[in-house]
Amino acid sequence: MKFDDIKVCAFDAYGTLFDVHAAVGHHRSRLGDKADGVSAMWRTKQLEYTWLRSLMNRYVPFWQITGDALDYAFDAHGVSDQSLRDDLLNAYLQLDCYPEVPEVLAQLKDGGMQTALLSNGSPEMLESAVIGSKLGELLDAVISVHTLGIFKPHPSVYQLAVDQLGVEARQVSFQSSNAWDAAAAATFGFRVAWVNRFNQAEERLPDQPDVQLTTLSELPAVVLS
Repeated sequence: MKFDDIKVCAFDAYGTLFDVHAAVGHHRSRLGDKADGVSAMWRTKQLEYTWLRSLMNRYVPFWQITGDALDYAFDAHGVSDQSLRDDLLNAYLQLDCYPEVPEVLAQLKDGGMQTALLSNGSPEMLESAVIGSKLGELLDAVISVHTLGIFKPHPSVYQLAVDQLGVEARQVSFQSSNAWDAAAAATFGFRVAWVNRFNQAEERLPDQPDVQLTTLSELPAVVLS
């Protein structure tokens, strides 16, 4: 499938451009056989807390949620190490981007496409990740939900991108590796590419993405003329 009349490629950050498991990966030896379990639970609770806090109308910055989720994962796995906690959170500020990301963003920019992040991340977190991965010159905008005080998948988050970028919803190609995020963006009216890196099952939600990719390397052929 090829998208028509796309003006902006907007990307989710965590899990789409940046590897959320890289933080634990850099300290795997210190967690031993608990590493994969801690990393998976950290991510799961991080997402759950965004949804729950949005429903409870109890917003806090994503950075606090990230720390709270790590504390839960540590407690659940019987880990008590303040130094390791600090190191993992510092590593989360400098997550590795997926290897194809810089080249794909460069291709999109060369093709005349605007590029943007649309993320739950706190502004400081996103700035650190972008600088650490040297993506600053490849992104036209970095948009955080922090200005709204609510997380995805609330429709106001996707509307924020439309308002800030000055385009219509159907002129935005939105990319996420999170299937729930892709579905919500499709419901909002974006054209959506789900980056299904790990061959996950499709969500049972009202709307589905327009196209499914295995990596972002496939995106330029979808959006560029």
